[in-house]
Amino acid sequence: MPIITVLPHEKLCPQGASFQADKGLSLCSALLANHVDIEHACDQSCACTTCHVIVRTGFNALAPSEEKEDDLLDRAWGLTAQSRLSCQVMLGETDLTVELPKYTINHARE
Repeated sequence: MPIITVLPHEKLCPQGASFQADKGLSLCSALLANHVDIEHACDQSCACTTCHVIVRTGFNALAPSEEKEDDLLDRAWGLTAQSRLSCQVMLGETDLTVELPKYTINHARE
């Protein structure tokens, strides 16, 4: 079971978090199950960018993103080379450290 470390985020996770998650679960589902209220406006169907995260450690162990995810990420706020949609990241054996961007494209929540 990988350990997921969430860096502190002003609103969603002020103290940061660290938890174990089940292999095969999406990162978004793992975050939500562990009380990190990440946005997921499309209900994890890879149709928006509100669950955008930056994978600070463990990025290279992830399966590569697909074209649809890459196209959506182009619209994400704060895009980096380690950006992924958490709904598309399937957890494996590798521990991950993730950063939640300050903003999303969901203007209603900002």
